[in-house]
Amino acid sequence: MRRLCVFLGSNAGHRADYAEAAVALGTLLAREGIGLVYGGASVGLMGRLADAALAAGGEVIGVIPRGILEREVAHKGLADLRVVGSMHERKALMAELADGFVALPGGVGTLEELFEVWTWAQLGSHEKPCALLNIAGYYDRLLGFLDHVVGEGFMRAAHRDMLLVADEPSALLARLRAYRAPQVTKWIGREER
Repeated sequence: MRRLCVFLGSNAGHRADYAEAAVALGTLLAREGIGLVYGGASVGLMGRLADAALAAGGEVIGVIPRGILEREVAHKGLADLRVVGSMHERKALMAELADGFVALPGGVGTLEELFEVWTWAQLGSHEKPCALLNIAGYYDRLLGFLDHVVGEGFMRAAHRDMLLVADEPSALLARLRAYRAPQVTKWIGREER
């Protein structure tokens, strides 16, 4: 794995565990020689992740829409900050640059970004791993809901299992490295072809 795209909050959240995990992941990626692709901001968990990767000598690529850049939240310490015109362009470029995707705690933007790349994986648009770093049980209720989605017949269990989960960075990195995309169709009730 050459580069990992990380989606996470532009806010810090209320628990110190979240910032500690962002720092640990950024440091681990740099130590393992894995580049970081992220949203390019200097604030919240995003800033903590980028600062940690930079401090450890890692490659960090920020991708930020012009509208956010103009609000002065862009990370000024990045050697590689790519400015795009829209959120759609941001997500497409981040996906192109990365070999896998991880979400740390964050809000609806974080969820939307992860769900989009996971949907692309379900549809066979890519075979890159998608994962959650489930710090302090942050995603437990979401994971329970996803199991409910499978139980109600709206997602195959194989596609639910595509979303890798761990509660600490090194375990998650091991799961990302071992990932192999399932070879099943997305649609339930259709013959395998």
